Amino acid sequence: MYGTFDIRPAFIHGRHMQLCLISRRSRFRAGTRYFRRGIDHEGHVANFNETEQLLLVEGPTTPGAQRISTDMFATKLSFVQIRGSIPVFWAEVNTLRYKPDLQIMDLQETANMMKAHLQEQVSIYGNQYLVSLVNHKGYEKPVKEAYERYVTELNLPNVRYEYFDFHDECKNMRWDRISVLTDILADDLEKDGYFQLDATQLTPVKLQQGTVRTNCMDNLDRTNVAQGALAKYTINKQLVDLGIIPPGAKVEDYEAFSKDLREMWADHGDAIATAYGGSGALKSDFTRTNKRTKKGAFEDGVKSVVRYLKNNYFDGARQDAFDLVTGTWIPRKNPAAAMFLVTDARPLITRSVPVVASFSLFMICAGLTLPRSSDYSLFYYFMLWFSLLTAALVFILVHGIDYVSWPRLIPPTDVIYYSGPGYRSGNHGKGLKDNFGIAKRSKWLGSTRTRVGADQIELGEIKKRVD
Repeated sequence: MYGTFDIRPAFIHGRHMQLCLISRRSRFRAGTRYFRRGIDHEGHVANFNETEQLLLVEGPTTPGAQRISTDMFATKLSFVQIRGSIPVFWAEVNTLRYKPDLQIMDLQETANMMKAHLQEQVSIYGNQYLVSLVNHKGYEKPVKEAYERYVTELNLPNVRYEYFDFHDECKNMRWDRISVLTDILADDLEKDGYFQLDATQLTPVKLQQGTVRTNCMDNLDRTNVAQGALAKYTINKQLVDLGIIPPGAKVEDYEAFSKDLREMWADHGDAIATAYGGSGALKSDFTRTNKRTKKGAFEDGVKSVVRYLKNNYFDGARQDAFDLVTGTWIPRKNPAAAMFLVTDARPLITRSVPVVASFSLFMICAGLTLPRSSDYSLFYYFMLWFSLLTAALVFILVHGIDYVSWPRLIPPTDVIYYSGPGYRSGNHGKGLKDNFGIAKRSKWLGSTRTRVGADQIELGEIKKRVD
């Protein structure tokens, strides 16, 4: 099992309890933030996680009372939520810019794959409430519109879409306004309830009839805040229903219990974000303390820089590891042809430009720090090296995709150079020729080695999971 687990003792009004949080990450379409987005051709989505919050309540501890069951827990309660990438064919293509190029692919099978995915969720979890937290304008708007268009077209039973503009509702650090979302979903949460099993009965007292499926762009930061709020709402209701706290009371009134609950959700969000995005979750200060602070905003900035560096320069090898461990790519028994995994097939000029930039920077620093042995002006000296440094950096930015750490086992060549119907926010990082609509494939990326939907690639095979 790939996920997280946390269990802590709790105590309210003389009742001993165990508070537990389990997250299970799907092995299908597993990977890293920018190399696994959206849905695949089998109906699996990226970064799919099932999160279960358990509350195990011991029986009353009245002196002289007899235990009516061998089970130390008189009542067991569970509440399940899920998260997953937006189920359309889309991607973000790294180009060394802070915001990658957003790519939406309008393929003929999009509707069928989304239908297969949602029907599978209905068969497993019951009613589906699709909560989308992406922005309604700007960079994220095309993804939101594509999602809504296909959901409306399918119009599936037992599936309801609910849009919540997280950044607009919670702007100016008003993160407490996430309660607006719980108010919107309150009737549905009441209707579908939660799971409850009593030690004195063989059958469950209650069954959860549906789940909330939450997503943002990454299904990390905004999603974790929303899921934590829904979990707090539900556990508050569970405690009231059991008579442990009186009607009208809030979990926040019991600081020790509330603190443990917040910390568990914050740690859970950090673990999922580290596995997918490369750093802890953003906005975790609100999840952990129930307050949004300037210190938390600064820490989010640091985490964003860490994500940028890892996503652009290190995630290729991590994605290869995911593909190998999960069986997406099966190696053959011919290691002699494995040289492409350890050699750099980029053109010599592409490989040499970072060396030129590094040497130019070194010479500039040397000119600024080393003692001078003559009275000649250094103007032309600095002009030379600054010009070389600028030219090198411009070349790297213009040819950005050549400097991204791409996965080598299954390189996303067809996504990078997709030219079919859909939407693309830009065509950066492909050289000057692409500014005139001429997209030239980089041979080193493996355009002849693999294609989406191919059965084999050099040294190995792309296997379809049947389990």
